[in-house]
Amino acid sequence: MTTIADRISIAQSRINQAAQNCSRLPSDISLLAVSKTKPINDIIAAYDAGQRQFGENYVQEGETKITTLATDYPDIEWHFIGPLQSNKTRIVAEHFDWMHTVSRDKIAQRLNDQRPNNKKPLNVCIQVNISQEDSKSGVDANQVAMLALTINQLPNLRLRGLMAIPTATADTQLQQQEFANLKTLFDQLQQQYPSIDTLSMGMSGDMDIAIANGSTMVRIGSAIFGER
Repeated sequence: MTTIADRISIAQSRINQAAQNCSRLPSDISLLAVSKTKPINDIIAAYDAGQRQFGENYVQEGETKITTLATDYPDIEWHFIGPLQSNKTRIVAEHFDWMHTVSRDKIAQRLNDQRPNNKKPLNVCIQVNISQEDSKSGVDANQVAMLALTINQLPNLRLRGLMAIPTATADTQLQQQEFANLKTLFDQLQQQYPSIDTLSMGMSGDMDIAIANGSTMVRIGSAIFGER
């Protein structure tokens, strides 16, 4: 039976191989362990295996984990990667280090206003609906520039990059095209904003394609913690 430490090692090896396949440095790609719905003991096991970046999808669950682990594990970097209602922005602003799913001016403004003065600016990625699916959150590609301008003017937020979830399909050519489109947007933004360095795309099933198209952060859940 494989352990969480074993699965982290396997995931990292897969990242390394995918990077080498497209002549990239493995060190340029971060592994974000998606720990939503998983118990705190699993997070500690991953931490003991060297993992420091964890992603949560649910506000209250994430808050509980962060506050429980804050004293003994202060170097964990917490990423919020789920949909966020405006009435729950304060929890993200007060507790998380990263927010991957900003897609509205209102959410950005509330996160900025609610970020405590004693904390560093909240690292922010704009979620792009790169697949143009009605069921998906995120802004259209043609709205990214305006939202980036808004975020960049908010002093308690730091614009770091883009995030997207591609079409759930076995059509790798379609996923390749969507990832390539996001990389083009990312490159355009980088020319305007020096703080942009993060392209959050790729999960357990499509991380190889994502890395080939420039991903700098892959979000891996089931391949580390097992099925939910």
